[in-house]
Amino acid sequence: MKITEVRAYPMSVPYAEPRWTAHERMERDQVVLVEMRTDQGLLGFGEIAGGPQKLICELLATFSAVIAGMDPLGHDEIWQKLFSLTSPRPGGIGGWDGLPAPLPRNQRPQIMAAIGGIDIALWDLKGKALGIPVFRLLGGTRTAVFTYATGGYYRENERPEDCAEQYARFVADGYHAVKLKTGALSLADEVTRVRAVREAIGPGVMLMLDMNAPYDVGGCIRFAEAVAPYDIVWLEEPLHWYLQPADYVRLAAASPIPLAHGEREWHRYTVRDFIDSGAIRYVQFDSTRAAGFTESLRIAHYAEQKGVVIAPHSALHIHAHLASAFGDAAFGAESIGDPGRHPIHHHIHRGGAAVEDGMARLTEAPGFGIEIDWPWVEKYRSS
Repeated sequence: MKITEVRAYPMSVPYAEPRWTAHERMERDQVVLVEMRTDQGLLGFGEIAGGPQKLICELLATFSAVIAGMDPLGHDEIWQKLFSLTSPRPGGIGGWDGLPAPLPRNQRPQIMAAIGGIDIALWDLKGKALGIPVFRLLGGTRTAVFTYATGGYYRENERPEDCAEQYARFVADGYHAVKLKTGALSLADEVTRVRAVREAIGPGVMLMLDMNAPYDVGGCIRFAEAVAPYDIVWLEEPLHWYLQPADYVRLAAASPIPLAHGEREWHRYTVRDFIDSGAIRYVQFDSTRAAGFTESLRIAHYAEQKGVVIAPHSALHIHAHLASAFGDAAFGAESIGDPGRHPIHHHIHRGGAAVEDGMARLTEAPGFGIEIDWPWVEKYRSS
């Protein structure tokens, strides 16, 4: 079997109203669906969360020509070949070795996202070729994987405590763990939000805080001390983007709450340094943003060896397979909780992991177990 083509389907749909994290305004849901085609007619599907979509699609077209003719079951060889395009190499300048010249440094986030979409599609295809779901391909047996709901995105003119109703609904829907966006407001207002959510969910539900990098070390210590009485499982991405493992070590030594990090790192090498620092108790990664399922597996194996719990970011339908394979070494997989936050996922996927009573239920369907609803893809196509 050989790869014949990679096709990209960029999709975009505006939200009913904008929402914010502590870092950015979000106006629309965006996904690039990746289709891997082969000479035997077998198809694999991956996806990319990132942008600009035009640039990512141009990179996918470049990568399609690079990997055409390769064996799609050789995912590691394909990954290494594409990753090699991010660095100088003997004979690479001018493309003299037959591959594209080293890709621009300022495109690395999009490059790693494009590699990720292709790699996810290869794993889906591999499972289909063998007739088994990805979690069994990895040696997993659990068909019920713990999951949690994320919400609390900021909205214009809402009061700090207004998000509590959403969390009461999550608990009513059967979730036993929830995650709240934090970091955009004053310390007093953030404490008000956390208190309101804790009161809404009760003492028996786990509560994590997703911070989106709002603090320096000193500010985060003050934040951690203020919210600790509300029984917080972890502080996720607590420090400014430019702060490094050494800064997390300082924070971990003073924080009464464990730290989580990793979803915006592009590869295993930086994540390794955070793990080795001993500062984080939970490691996160996102196959749809950076480098794909293969790189996520490398991170997960390393974290397991170091006693750090894996907690993949987003893309439940993909990451639940990995969480199944890692058993007790995985916290679980993240759910969107509210289908309105990801209307594209909600409409274009048939099958896959379904959430019930706080668990992601995996099926025996091959690959990631998802069929694509093409009329919805066409409805959301952005170019």
